[in-house]
Amino acid sequence: MQRSELLRKKTDPEPDIENLVNNPRARLYIDAADRYLESIGYTEHGLRHCSIVSKNASRILKRLSYPEKTAMLAASAGFLHDIGNMLGRSMHHKMGALLAKEVLEEVGFSAADIVRVMTAIVVHEEDEGAIPDEVAAALLIADKSDVHRSRVRNPSMLTEDIHDRVNYAATESDLAVEPDRRLITLSLVIDTRISQVIEYFEIFLSRMTACRRAAKVLGTEFELFINNTRMA
Repeated sequence: MQRSELLRKKTDPEPDIENLVNNPRARLYIDAADRYLESIGYTEHGLRHCSIVSKNASRILKRLSYPEKTAMLAASAGFLHDIGNMLGRSMHHKMGALLAKEVLEEVGFSAADIVRVMTAIVVHEEDEGAIPDEVAAALLIADKSDVHRSRVRNPSMLTEDIHDRVNYAATESDLAVEPDRRLITLSLVIDTRISQVIEYFEIFLSRMTACRRAAKVLGTEFELFINNTRMA
């Protein structure tokens, strides 16, 4: 190993998710992004969503026996992945990656770790195509799996917005990781009196396809169950 590589390994700081979660700038950006999305009628993308995505991204990798540091990078990407929405919905993933850079520098992440987190944030928008590594894969699955009625801000608008209707119909949501079977499963309970299953696929088919691609990067399969029936 080259001397420069040895020196880098000794001096590069380890990512600290607690410092990130408690960072005032990170929380300010999350709040600003959520307020903007609320103003245009989007479902909740605030601290609740970011915390759930962060924890699930980390949990996926830990369950699959990836290194602790890799799981922490996924958790960091999950916490910051939607902050770009403070500058508008369009291109929010790319803007979010740039905003995340300054937050991560502030809390002491190394340049190499910042690059991996930034890349994952860009890739979480499923239309971006290639999924380069396990951090990006775990973030994508964790993000797309957060479907639940608690994300709906105004239930009185259900008849007008299909996203609100589908999320509000999801009364239970469970993301399971089975390392022995190399299987990741999203199980939803949907109240079909509120939204039919076909509506879920109308807006989430591309997301579930992206989850399948991400699962392949992790050497796993992805399955979706709705009301105890396998869908994908």
